[in-house]
Amino acid sequence: MSTEADRPKSKSMGSLRGLLPFLAPYKALLALAGIALVVTACLSLILPLAVRRVVDGFSDELALMDKYFAAAVGIAALLGVGAALRFYFVTKLGERVVADIRKAVYNRVIGMSPAFFERIMTGEVLSRLTTDTTLIQSVIGSSVSIALRNLLTFFGGLIFMLFTSAKLTGLVLLGVPLVLVPIITLGRRLRVLSRENQDRIAESSGQASETLLAAQAVQSYTHETVSRAQFGEVTERSFDTAKRRIQTRAFMTALVIFMVFTSVVGVLWIGARDVRADVMSAGELVQFVIYSVMVAGAVAAFSEIWGELQRASGATERLVELLNLRDTIEDPDDPVAAPKRANGAIGFEDVTFHYPARPEIAALSGLNLTIQPGETVALVGPSGAGKTTVFQLLMRFFDPDQGRVTLDGIALDAMRREEMRQNMALVPQDPVIFATTARENIRFGRPGASDAEVEDAAKAAAAHDFLSALPQGYDTYVGERGVMLSGGQKQRIAIARAILRDAPVLLLDEATSALDAESERAVQMAVERLSENRTTIIIAHRLATVKAADRIVVMEAGQIVAEGSHDALVAQGGLYARLARLQFTEGAAA
Repeated sequence: MSTEADRPKSKSMGSLRGLLPFLAPYKALLALAGIALVVTACLSLILPLAVRRVVDGFSDELALMDKYFAAAVGIAALLGVGAALRFYFVTKLGERVVADIRKAVYNRVIGMSPAFFERIMTGEVLSRLTTDTTLIQSVIGSSVSIALRNLLTFFGGLIFMLFTSAKLTGLVLLGVPLVLVPIITLGRRLRVLSRENQDRIAESSGQASETLLAAQAVQSYTHETVSRAQFGEVTERSFDTAKRRIQTRAFMTALVIFMVFTSVVGVLWIGARDVRADVMSAGELVQFVIYSVMVAGAVAAFSEIWGELQRASGATERLVELLNLRDTIEDPDDPVAAPKRANGAIGFEDVTFHYPARPEIAALSGLNLTIQPGETVALVGPSGAGKTTVFQLLMRFFDPDQGRVTLDGIALDAMRREEMRQNMALVPQDPVIFATTARENIRFGRPGASDAEVEDAAKAAAAHDFLSALPQGYDTYVGERGVMLSGGQKQRIAIARAILRDAPVLLLDEATSALDAESERAVQMAVERLSENRTTIIIAHRLATVKAADRIVVMEAGQIVAEGSHDALVAQGGLYARLARLQFTEGAAA
């Protein structure tokens, strides 16, 4: 996972500009929210004028006074309607924008190559999708609206104060720099602490996600106490950062409120003396004081909102980081059209590759391999020989450092990945089962397939009998990662998924490793039928599963050391003959 040192700190509130592309499609909603905001701010600024007239009296014009009070009630009603509309438009805008951000981040991350997930934990991505977007939702749906309202109140109140008493307004303005200094100075500190706090939360989420997904391993090795301690430590670090942020914000709020209201009291004292000296009327002083309190309240509220804006700035920066990440694997600007249904000719031309996480070790070194359409080729060899890497490059999860990989003579990096991968079906060694029904897990291979097609694929994969015996048959919920299924059952569902996909290139990575002898034989027969008109590449450690392959390719240390039929390779001696002797001769003797 990326560390704190790896991430740049939020340098300014300018990070919030990253939200503009998400706000742009909703200009009308933004305009309506803005109009409601301005109207409510203007109405609130009119009320003190009525108060001044009441205090100064209307002489004998009682009817005029009644009209003023009636107008005040009307203004209050308009204020209520305006505030309701402002809340509706702003909250709706916040929800809409955050939904778009979540979709944009997910759409970006789900297409990232495996190299991306070597650098960042899934739990951290989830934290950014949830915690960070919740912060942004709070800001767009509330904080920004309140900040703008207070900004309008501040400037509008200052203008009315100036018309009421230029002298007192001048005295008030003298204190403004004293208020702004702590807001700006402490605001910078808040921004850094907010970003750090979000990073700590993401770190905590990442660790929780990792251990909870491996709960059985944690429990089987009685690692609960250590895992609890580690999670507790990370969570406490997050709390310590949050505590420093809260302390800074509390101190800033207290300081700003004290300075603002001290200034108001000082100005009120001078104004009271002016009233006694008949320089201004009591109504004017009351009007000025109300505007002063409104302005002071706006500044105090803004200082609190500023802290929220700082947090949102850090959260926005983290999300924009994900959206702007350059993937190591990208589609070409001018892609070559991939075959609608490839013939299945595959070529590895002098391919050398190092995994980004292990740059010092070559996973493949000068590999040359040509597979004809419809051919079944088995890759065998010890662990670490590079067999799975062949699949990784063929699916274009990674690009070779040197050389090229082709499908029907077209380089994989010249085509759009999605179009190219439509021609392939992969059955991994550790099958992926989703938290849905068995039927939908198989249909994952081809979302538009009918129920009958799903069941035909299950029959071909020797999965129909056990699926039919489940409580709700094919519609039984199989649990997160298929926890309700055995290893062999999960593998048969994965094979059914590949059969349903009906792709011209079939990739089987230890596809029968978790099956019992009877199921393995049934699946092998299904695979043999399936591979008749397809290019099939099989990775297997159990050589009994590859004896019928058209060709066996023996790999060691990222290179091909031999290839041929089972009998020919046994006759040659060497690595394959040694592996065969270990599995067949000594295994039979045992």
